[in-house]
Amino acid sequence: MTGSEPLSRIRIVLSRPAHPGNIGAAARAMKTMGLARLYLVQPERFYDPETRARATGALDVLAQAVVCASLDEALEGSALSIAVSARSRVIAHPPLDARSAAAAAVACAVAQEVAFVFGNETAGLTNDEVMKCGRLAYIPANPDYSSLNLASAVQVIAYECRMELLGAARPGATPPALARHEDVENFFAHLERSLYASGFLHPDHPRHLLERVRRLFSRATLEEEEVRILRGMLSSWDPPREPGKKSGQK
Repeated sequence: MTGSEPLSRIRIVLSRPAHPGNIGAAARAMKTMGLARLYLVQPERFYDPETRARATGALDVLAQAVVCASLDEALEGSALSIAVSARSRVIAHPPLDARSAAAAAVACAVAQEVAFVFGNETAGLTNDEVMKCGRLAYIPANPDYSSLNLASAVQVIAYECRMELLGAARPGATPPALARHEDVENFFAHLERSLYASGFLHPDHPRHLLERVRRLFSRATLEEEEVRILRGMLSSWDPPREPGKKSGQK
């Protein structure tokens, strides 16, 4: 691991931010810790005077920010995505504290893309958004008042990533290549089709079971080769296709 290279593979994703000032403040928080890749999912307002005013010295981060139409688009190419939320979830991945999440992120970012996902200032992340991510992280704040400003939460995560990088400059085994977000999503879509085709699931059943299945595989942090094996297994179990029909596998 050399210099700040892993930080260049860590993106900060703000999903549905409502206040332009928070976008600017988040950009400034990122730059102070050496992060530069900002992704915005359906921002209400972006790059207005308040955004620029709050991004003192970090206008370059704003200038190269990527505006996305969906969270899937913002996560495309990432091998590890971490949802940051203060709320406990009944259906969710086992939570990591901010320091542990940063350690996992920097270890992965040695070779692959990583995303930290933050929700709307008022509503936070939806359960669907959390389940799109492979990990869930929280900032262990005062339990009597745990709500952090969006930019402050970004600052804490960015700081922990930088501290992990400074302490992780030691030799070690090359980590295995994790599957990209879109490959994992394609696997989940394939798995869902197979579960319905086999009769294990019925369209009238609630999606609660599917969420638990997603949680199970997300906890495993699937590698590229593992996804290929799983999809090969599903393909071998899928019902035979009618002549002329294409496979559902992407």
